[in-house]
Amino acid sequence: MRFYWIKTNSLIKWIFSKYVWDIPNAENKIYLSFDDGPTPEITNWVLEQLQKHNATATFFCLGKNIEDQPLLFEKIIQSKHAVGNHTFNHLNGWKTTTKEYLRNVKDCAKTFSKFGLKTNLFRPPYGKMNNAQLDALKKQGYKIIMWDVLSADFDTSISQEKCLKNVISNIKPGSIIIFHDSVKAFQNLKYTLPKVLEFIDQKKYQYATIP
Repeated sequence: MRFYWIKTNSLIKWIFSKYVWDIPNAENKIYLSFDDGPTPEITNWVLEQLQKHNATATFFCLGKNIEDQPLLFEKIIQSKHAVGNHTFNHLNGWKTTTKEYLRNVKDCAKTFSKFGLKTNLFRPPYGKMNNAQLDALKKQGYKIIMWDVLSADFDTSISQEKCLKNVISNIKPGSIIIFHDSVKAFQNLKYTLPKVLEFIDQKKYQYATIP
């Protein structure tokens, strides 16, 4: 059985305070984020949905996928969304040496530089990294961005309705919401994202990219 938490509670945020879990603010801002892209067709679809609502988001991209889909990555940038490093090959930090992990992050950063870009945003795949990896990346100036609300769109065992509930039952101003623009997540994402965007508009929350 897959284990993960949907809503990050205050205890977790306190224990792991070196990570960014949410961004409290008085302007009703919320922070949509998408991991694992860019992915043909799916990322395009996400961009179209966001455009319909004048919504901005932050895309945590894999270096390999950027190399494979350079035009799609450029489209993310041209659409005024923010981007972050998600490693080159989607490495699990708990199963990777610190040296190899840091090299993989650097390889992703090199891919960004080919587009004249540099980002200080990093999200560990699976949300898993060890303290040595964390401290090394923070010394390099990275902000380690986690999440406040997990859609769990990647979990093919849950229903689309459950995926939607995961988000709208927990979202609040300052929340960082995580989706995935990946093939695996698309079945849940294509149902959930349009309804989440409608919910955000109804609540009069403000879309923002992760600073």
